[in-house]
Amino acid sequence: MENENTNIVHKKNTPRDLFLHLLAVVTLYWSAISFVTLIWQAINNYFPDALNYNYFANNSSLIRFNVSAIIIVFPVFIVVSWYLNKIYRRETEVRDSKMRKWLIYLTLFIASLIIMGDLVFTINTFLGGEITTRFILKSLSVLLVAGVIFGYYLNDVRKETPTASAKYFAWVSGVLVLAVLVMSFIVIGSPNSARLLQFDQQKVNDLQNIQSQVVNYYQKKGTLPAKAVDLQDSISGFVIPVDPQAGSNGFIYEYNIKDVANLSFELCATFNKPSQLQSGLMKTPALNPIDGRNQVWDHLVGRVCFQRTIDKQLYPVNPNVVPVK
Repeated sequence: MENENTNIVHKKNTPRDLFLHLLAVVTLYWSAISFVTLIWQAINNYFPDALNYNYFANNSSLIRFNVSAIIIVFPVFIVVSWYLNKIYRRETEVRDSKMRKWLIYLTLFIASLIIMGDLVFTINTFLGGEITTRFILKSLSVLLVAGVIFGYYLNDVRKETPTASAKYFAWVSGVLVLAVLVMSFIVIGSPNSARLLQFDQQKVNDLQNIQSQVVNYYQKKGTLPAKAVDLQDSISGFVIPVDPQAGSNGFIYEYNIKDVANLSFELCATFNKPSQLQSGLMKTPALNPIDGRNQVWDHLVGRVCFQRTIDKQLYPVNPNVVPVK
């Protein structure tokens, strides 16, 4: 009799069961976090906060990561849950194991904390004057996801056999995940679009680098470089960057002097996509001095020139330099 009980206890806590239950719980948490994150990013995109001008409305990298995560992790959660339900019907003692119940009650505990924290945060933020559509939608998304998880597993842990709602839970959650994925792809665009945006960002980085070299050249020589190639320095190792989409042509960016006396120049490049300001509103490139505070690199599609004027007070010439006339 003692040996028989020992065998039953051992069967309830096999490495297989520990692996499957832990995998189900981890993939559940990961899927829920990625799901809520994608909803929040979609809300940020469609309902930008006018007060938070330092926030990028379209955080593409975060969206791409969570899209990738949910595409892989959520199907694993569904398959593992389905397989566990098959085991439960065949081996009822696995469903009654303490390990499974500990993990489920841990999930209920975490979900209840999230629900309470979300409600506290909602009331606190509301009292602080945040009465916006984006805030309400974000709070509801967290409350809905945590509430569904809490309700489903509370109902499941009370029953001796797998709940009949498991199939409906899988289908409904699958449809919701698919809808969020479609919405996310609408926000970030296709992989080809993402590639074009990377090209544009590299072009902006290159222009910023050239601009710094122009300012450095002026401070050391007291005048603007006549041509972009004048910035190249074999000692410092600086080489004029080329357009990453130029291929073997090696097309360098445009550098044009507009006014030598006033130290005005322009840097030009050809862009694939329009950029967005941190507020999420599109604006055309502005004329801005290089004053260390107000440099705009917004651009539309096509050839765009950024006008720059060096502030002599902010960037004084080295006093030992004799200006070139």
